[in-house]
Amino acid sequence: MQTPLESFIDYKAKTGMQCGSYSIDLPKLQAGEQYRFHFDATACVGCRCCEVACNEQNNNPADVKWRRVGEMEGGSFPDTLLLFNSMSCNHCIDPACLKGCPTESYIKFDNGIVFHDDDTCIGCQYCTWNCPYGVPTYHEERKIVTKCHMCHERLEEGQTPACVQACPAGAIEIEVFRPDEWLEGAIDKEGNMPDLVDARVTNATTRFTLPEHLPQNLKAVDDYQLKPFHSELPLVFMTVLTQMSLGGFFALFMGEFFALFGGREPSWIFALFVMLPAALGLPLSALHLGRPAKAITAMKNIKSSWLSREALALGVFTALMTIDVFLYLMGASSVVKFLFDALTLAVGVYGIYAQGMIYQIVARPSWNRKTTLLKFFGVGYLGFYLLAIIALSVGYQDIAMPIISAGLLLALAQGFFTYEDYRTLSTKGKYKEQLERTKRLYKGFFPKQKLGRIISFVAGGIALPLLALVLMSLKAYFAGTVVMVLAFLIATGSELLDRFLFYVTSVPLQMAGGFFVGKQRG
Repeated sequence: MQTPLESFIDYKAKTGMQCGSYSIDLPKLQAGEQYRFHFDATACVGCRCCEVACNEQNNNPADVKWRRVGEMEGGSFPDTLLLFNSMSCNHCIDPACLKGCPTESYIKFDNGIVFHDDDTCIGCQYCTWNCPYGVPTYHEERKIVTKCHMCHERLEEGQTPACVQACPAGAIEIEVFRPDEWLEGAIDKEGNMPDLVDARVTNATTRFTLPEHLPQNLKAVDDYQLKPFHSELPLVFMTVLTQMSLGGFFALFMGEFFALFGGREPSWIFALFVMLPAALGLPLSALHLGRPAKAITAMKNIKSSWLSREALALGVFTALMTIDVFLYLMGASSVVKFLFDALTLAVGVYGIYAQGMIYQIVARPSWNRKTTLLKFFGVGYLGFYLLAIIALSVGYQDIAMPIISAGLLLALAQGFFTYEDYRTLSTKGKYKEQLERTKRLYKGFFPKQKLGRIISFVAGGIALPLLALVLMSLKAYFAGTVVMVLAFLIATGSELLDRFLFYVTSVPLQMAGGFFVGKQRG
């Protein structure tokens, strides 16, 4: 029995049909019109000629695919269906990649094409997180993100894209359409494909032709494949360290507040040590970039990119904390320091808020939850513990105990946030399949790490600080200091481990992959 591809090849041989015979003469766009792809799933035979042609046209290595063929299957014997989806960029009307890009490297042309400017890209890969279709792809050799541009240079010459001309079944076409008419309702009827996010999320423009009476149990053939995501180690350290600094600075701010009413004045050494984690963490984030030398351009798109806002706010926050150290050294009045610290704290809070909003994206269901923001702020208890250690080291034992007590309250809150983070990995939500796969990653790949996170948090975040408080109440300050150092180190390790798990257990929304090749990981 012949496969569909073998049958089609025989048909081509008998009729003399040639690849590329389905290319069309592109009409000139009228006012208000744009180009888009049309994919006919009833014609596709899964030969992957489009993938090969795209890579050859754009000189991409085998592991970088701008057009991919996904496979889905469903039904019950003997009425089964194998459905293919050949998809590249959907050239969305409201592209998530463009809004999130910190360097404004994405451009929406008047003809509808979403174009990526390779020269300005810094390789931050934020767009690979944002796109719910998994379209932008990191190019390891070039250290930037790349994507389909609809062979715009061919369109300018009146030729169809390479994938269109290579398809032997004519399953891929370029069409002219009016975005306003598409959004009025046609997008809901012809813009959606099984195993893809709703086209309305980004107002994707690809039109799909699907077989009638699709099976209800249609699913991706690579559903069985499960792989951890990138560990993003530079971001693991950067996020935890900056959040630690915010917590420590908040404790310092409270010290300045009480100093206004006769409390003990904090020392410059406190200001120095709460600034150091952020000063160390921010440069580490550049190691995440493909082009770290261009890191400064990450602040370019303040208007719509949370990453740009985070970079600017945390950069200003660190600079203000540095100035604060000099205010202490110069002996500025408590009122001046309090007002300056209030400004600095506000900038820091916004910076961590922006940092959390980076992960509030539809394409990553396990990140796109309230617990992400809460846990980012909850890490601040580490800053309290750090400040308490410094206070004990310089003889400020009288303020160390209140600082540890306040830190304990925040640690308890962080424990609750962590519990809720695990509990709300429910399989009842809108993106239950991705959340279920995240749970499977925790259970199948990282059970020891998850257990280690819980044990180390209870020990370093709660038990040891309580012991330190008992020791200090007995005037055993040296022993209390040693215990707090141990608690701080264990708790810091626990939060770093939790952040590592945060990244590697993320399961993005993407199109279906192939049975043998799985999904492409940005």
